Amino acid sequence: MAPLPAPTAASAFLFHAPPRNHLKPKTSSRPTTICSASSPSPTPSLADQLEPLSRTLLADKPTPSADNPRPEPTWVNPSKPRPTVLSLRRHRRRPASSHPSSAPLQPLIRSLRALPDDADLAPTLHAFFPLPDSPPTSSDALLLLNYLHPSWRKTLSLLTYLRALPAESFPAAQDTIIFNVALKSLRAARRWPEAERLALDMLDSGIPLDNITYSTLITAARRCRQFAKALGMKEEVLALFDRARGSGWRPDHVAFAVLAKMFGEAGDYDGIQLVFREMREVGVRPNIFVYNALLEALGKTGKPGLARSLFEEMAAGGVQPNARTLTAVAKIYGRARWGRDALQLWERMRARKVPADSILCNTLLSMCADVGLVAEAEQLFAEMKDPELDDVPQPDKWSYTAMINIYGSIRDADRALQLFVEMLESGIEANIMSYTIVIQCLGKANRIRDAVEVLEAGLERGLKPDDRLCGCLLSVVALSTGDETELVLACLEKFNPNLVSLIRTLGDAEAGVDEINNALKAVLNAADSVVRRPYCNCLIDICQNHGLPPQRSAELFRLAQRYGLYSKLHIRKDDADEWLLDLRSLSIGAAKTAFDDWMSTLSERAAEGKPLPLSFNVFTGSSTHKFAQGLASAFAAHLEEIAVPFRPSESQVGSFVSSRDELAPWLQTRGSSPVVVAG
Repeated sequence: MAPLPAPTAASAFLFHAPPRNHLKPKTSSRPTTICSASSPSPTPSLADQLEPLSRTLLADKPTPSADNPRPEPTWVNPSKPRPTVLSLRRHRRRPASSHPSSAPLQPLIRSLRALPDDADLAPTLHAFFPLPDSPPTSSDALLLLNYLHPSWRKTLSLLTYLRALPAESFPAAQDTIIFNVALKSLRAARRWPEAERLALDMLDSGIPLDNITYSTLITAARRCRQFAKALGMKEEVLALFDRARGSGWRPDHVAFAVLAKMFGEAGDYDGIQLVFREMREVGVRPNIFVYNALLEALGKTGKPGLARSLFEEMAAGGVQPNARTLTAVAKIYGRARWGRDALQLWERMRARKVPADSILCNTLLSMCADVGLVAEAEQLFAEMKDPELDDVPQPDKWSYTAMINIYGSIRDADRALQLFVEMLESGIEANIMSYTIVIQCLGKANRIRDAVEVLEAGLERGLKPDDRLCGCLLSVVALSTGDETELVLACLEKFNPNLVSLIRTLGDAEAGVDEINNALKAVLNAADSVVRRPYCNCLIDICQNHGLPPQRSAELFRLAQRYGLYSKLHIRKDDADEWLLDLRSLSIGAAKTAFDDWMSTLSERAAEGKPLPLSFNVFTGSSTHKFAQGLASAFAAHLEEIAVPFRPSESQVGSFVSSRDELAPWLQTRGSSPVVVAG
């Protein structure tokens, strides 16, 4: 049979969203080159034109060196372990080829496996199923489709073969289930165009679409979306949903759960409300799976109050929550800093004998770490270790890691180290997150040698350091002094020599900016993107704490700015005539450097006679949390040291403000020109 046709204009409209208001396309402004007849200049090559831009770009993914390859960064939230723990089935699913009824098909399966992905399966299938004596049965077709599930091209080739068979030999060619299995293969491969064409072909061929068909198409459209096309895909899913409803389809719980999850990932609260309305209109009462999807979606849209109301509605409606429900609610309450509400809910559910699993308990421990509930976390952890309590699971490595994180956050190095040793002695292998937290906690307690001993013990046990552990060691270097600094650098050099080489280059007074830039770029390109800014923060702290050449902090800060690592520090509120500097994501040393650089820029602007805004605001964060690191107090001391006229804001904790009239005289001490008033 011929390949599936592309959707025509007449049929494709069924899957297209109605026209909506989009942002108007921006008019492209192309650079205008003014040529002079008297002095012609050669046009630079494309490489020459792009060369300045290339100096400001970093690699999207880390590029480890060939002589010292490092594993992918492993940093897992203890409340969210890796599959298969998160799987609803909790057990690995058997492959289709291991099914007992597939034994007669094993020779064919081996033959199909040997073929390339884009091969035509028809000759092999005709040889195994000679017509008219031995055509394939419906069971054979489903088993083969399930076996070919990972390869969407072979799935389509098999479907084409089945549909080309005579109706008397294979009457199941028009069965919806055959197409549903093929659609699931396309969904797994994230091939939305092919899934759309197959669905349209089903309509054109008169093959009915059932609940599974529509649910599979909706999940396929959601899975196939890309971040750059998220809005378009969402509209496509909604158009598909509307078209299905218009054809008389009655959505089931699976479809509503998928829609809720999609809107939750997009942070679309209006979309979640649409799910509620559609469910009421159709008359579908949510089951536990729909409630879980809706709760998780509300958590991602930042609606803790509505999530609590929905949970109470679920309980009042007689739907028994499970561990996943409580996990979703605990995460929502944790983000909203409703820690005690989450623990009270946990006690209520325990009284009702709601089963708990490790994911739920680890989520509660992680939430306690986030909101500073140390005593409550210790009580829950003690109950998990009590062998007489069978309604809570035994602690695993994620439970220990969460507790170590709590002690590390309050800088209780003794208890963190004690619990770490207890975990190892109980036979639970520590993960890299546990090592990182313990090392960082010991470093903040100035127990540098103990931190090095923990690291060396981990290396002997097969620990493979990742980028975050390297960043942790950088922070330890910043806190160390004397011989202890060399001790930490010697350990770091074993698995990241480029980072140590960069530190030594920073300490060389003869090193130029280009040399530092090359070394820094090599380090950042080899690191994961999430650790690049922390790396720069720690390197600036090292420059300040270890008395490196005084210009190094500013040079590092400006290089990091060039690479876009500090791109969102400066905010201009033109309507309020106010300029802001957001330092919340910076270390103490980096915050000081960023502020000094800002003052230098303002001083240069004043010297050039350019206008300044009416007010200035520097935000360091409230630091009211028990685990806060004291950036606000350290920054206040820095302001006092350099005598700059900023004062704490009376209306916002962690904010320092100044006016143009107050700051102008101080800026004039750095330049000779008067300050120009804006507007």
